[in-house]
Amino acid sequence: MRTTFCGLTLQNPFMLAAGPPTASGAMISRAFDRGWGGAVTKTIFLDSERTLSPSPRLQVLRTHSSRTSPIYGFRNIEMGSTRPLSLWENDIRDLRSKYPNNLLLTSIGSVCGKRENWQEIAKRCQDSGAQALEINVSCPHGGATHMPPGMAIGQDPDTTARITGWVKSVATIPVIVKLTPNVADIVSVGIAAQNAGADAISAINTVQSIAGINLDTFTPQPSVGLYSTAGGLSGLAIHPMALNAVARLAQGVGLPLIGIGGVSDWRSAIEFIALGASLVQICTAVMINGYGIIDQLKEGLATYLRNKSLKDILEIRGRALAQLEDIITLCNAPRVVAQIDNETCSLCGQCVSLCQDAGQQAITQGTAVMIDKETCTGCGLCAAMCPVDGCISMVSIG
Repeated sequence: MRTTFCGLTLQNPFMLAAGPPTASGAMISRAFDRGWGGAVTKTIFLDSERTLSPSPRLQVLRTHSSRTSPIYGFRNIEMGSTRPLSLWENDIRDLRSKYPNNLLLTSIGSVCGKRENWQEIAKRCQDSGAQALEINVSCPHGGATHMPPGMAIGQDPDTTARITGWVKSVATIPVIVKLTPNVADIVSVGIAAQNAGADAISAINTVQSIAGINLDTFTPQPSVGLYSTAGGLSGLAIHPMALNAVARLAQGVGLPLIGIGGVSDWRSAIEFIALGASLVQICTAVMINGYGIIDQLKEGLATYLRNKSLKDILEIRGRALAQLEDIITLCNAPRVVAQIDNETCSLCGQCVSLCQDAGQQAITQGTAVMIDKETCTGCGLCAAMCPVDGCISMVSIG
């Protein structure tokens, strides 16, 4: 699983994303001991720009109200690192000395928008031994004093290019720009970063959101007293959006990519790689399961490669891109209809009610389930929702 990125070598493609799991050198050290290939520090600021985070600041999103129901996302209103820069400089030096075979990136930020601040934080992290810089222009909370309230720097291509150029002018190590999904055209921002000299792109940061409302106090959650604000959604809920962003960037921008967003197992990691990413970063899954999740990530990827007779992830990278087409082409593809296997059908009736209330009223049920192939338009809802694996399939009718 050994791989390279921007000329840097990793033992595996799994990195910790900037966030609570990388809030200190001691935490990153424990992660490296568990087997992570690399890590990105929590976003570091100059001491004059450090901002405290609200408390509480995290909200767990579950599929149901029960506290034991599955988690599909986190929402946070957390800011960057509150640790003094001098402590980070010591941590970076210590980590580079102790873990020469692990990749250490520093996430850097600035809220004032001044060239000298961006360049100073970049140089100090670089001089401490960071192997690459990840420019955070994508925090969903906003906070930059030169931007409209709540707007991420990375929503503006010109501002993204300007900051990227400032950092590149003093950097002697790779510069990675972390992009926001909260933008109409992520490719235009990626191209702006590329034109300004960025060496790579990481995508995506969290999705701006409101997690829910306390219906007794009418306060958005998580609440600080009786107030809250829009924050960043992460985890499984944003994985499809992240995959789309990476695919678009792979097709539209000629830079190496790091995929971020909703990686929860080795399958979701490989999905990013198949769409063009070289590495993946993970945060929320670690907040749920701890650093030990790396074991199943590495084992799963190794088993997949072995079963597919593949030597390394280079043989996977970008493989799915050729099978992305425009919607008009898909509309003109051969028509399919649903076909049911009555030998395995449990007669639960779910497909009947779904087709009646959300489909084409093509399915009826008597002693067996029947599908009218003239009425069926092949939407696939019945096959997707059938509780019996393989009972309903979609077959071509030319």
